[in-house]
Amino acid sequence: MKELFKKILRGIVKGAMFIYCKIVYRMKIEGKENIPKEGALIFCANHRSFLDPPLIVCTAGRHIRFLAKEELYHNAFLRFLGFAFEAIKVHRDSKDLEAIKISLKTLKEGKCIALFPEGTRNGLEKGEKVKDGAAFFALNANAKVIPVGISGGKKFFEKVYIQYGKPLDFSEYKANRKDKEVLDQVTKEIMDHIIMLTK
Repeated sequence: MKELFKKILRGIVKGAMFIYCKIVYRMKIEGKENIPKEGALIFCANHRSFLDPPLIVCTAGRHIRFLAKEELYHNAFLRFLGFAFEAIKVHRDSKDLEAIKISLKTLKEGKCIALFPEGTRNGLEKGEKVKDGAAFFALNANAKVIPVGISGGKKFFEKVYIQYGKPLDFSEYKANRKDKEVLDQVTKEIMDHIIMLTK
């Protein structure tokens, strides 16, 4: 009953998000045909504002579990959304083994997770080092990565574009998944594809 309630809740919230983004930001979606209907996927996007997660959630057509920083749960409304969409809580300043386990289990069940490799809003602009979490999950769960580029929509009624790239398959690197240089290479390839999709 609890799962059915969450599924109905997600449907209502996603519909409301879609209408909001369509009216207020004149949302334009491209590349949705690149998203497989089944199988484990890791959605990786650039991170600019609070609008980014709702844009992906309401347009991807798959149930996605976002990795969400613990601080978001201090807000009652965001905590409610985290419950409905089964977000994975992450303690950002430590190696959160529980979040890693949940994420890997989700992927190995053929489901989807999403994260922002920048780690924070406008991370690249701030000079933050890109995080290798997506590369780690892709190599350890044998999951494909969907790069996502988001642009525009910086103010009300400015058109926002969300573009989904083709799935990235890094299975060739699996044998060396513990090698830091391999993780860095995969991370760079993911980020390069994301940046390309924002232009």
